[in-house]
Amino acid sequence: MRRKDRATSHTKLALSLGAAAIVAIAMFAAKAKAQTSGESLLNLEARVEPLRPGVTESQLLAELATHNEERRTALHDYTVLRTYQVVDLKGKVHAEEIGRMEFLSPDKKAFTVTAESGSGLVRHMALNPLINSEIEAAAGKEHHDSAISTDNYSLNLLGEQQLGPYHCFVAEAVPKRKAKYLFEGRVWIDANDYSVVRIEGHPATKLSFWIQRADFVRQYQKVDGFWLPETDQTLVQVRLYGKKILKIEHRNYLVNTDQSTNARSTVRGTAVTQTN
Repeated sequence: MRRKDRATSHTKLALSLGAAAIVAIAMFAAKAKAQTSGESLLNLEARVEPLRPGVTESQLLAELATHNEERRTALHDYTVLRTYQVVDLKGKVHAEEIGRMEFLSPDKKAFTVTAESGSGLVRHMALNPLINSEIEAAAGKEHHDSAISTDNYSLNLLGEQQLGPYHCFVAEAVPKRKAKYLFEGRVWIDANDYSVVRIEGHPATKLSFWIQRADFVRQYQKVDGFWLPETDQTLVQVRLYGKKILKIEHRNYLVNTDQSTNARSTVRGTAVTQTN
């Protein structure tokens, strides 16, 4: 293959990964079963038990809306250490970017890069647009359009399941329209405080000619009383290139402290800038 053709091919691959990842992550600025060809991401072992009497779709959606409003009011700021990776199915890392994401209520986010490695093309064409899309979505119309709410979804209740230390209601999320920020899949809702613990699925609409399928899993964790992202994995089936995985780890949260402001002045790195 000629050098120009190779460069064009790598660009298409990076753009494809970026498109899939952007849709998979940007749709969950405030908030199943991901299997392809017999493979799965972050499998669950506990069986789904029958649903207790009296639990309804309208109740779950109403409780979710109440929780999201309480969270919006109480969560003033946080910082989190993020690690973004694009890997193949053998675990080889093609690109990695590490940095600190800072959130300031109600809708401001900023990301500072502290380390990066691997393919500069993949980082530039896939990871940086992904980060920028999350920053934009936090303040944009996409935030409302992606919420798990009565405007966007119907829930088919499937039962209850133990997810580590959390007992959850399990529901099939059915989008009410084909939109790029909505998904088809499953959602796990904590039975005690009605917060989203886990989401699995794929985008409700086709991403592009190059993306044949994009399955994702997002797992949440409870930090100082707030449910915040813990891990994200997106398994992307790219036409002509096979399967790649985008991984995001969220660690070392600092929630509702002045340290988020101090971190902005002490962390050294390169801020991610808008890419066109």
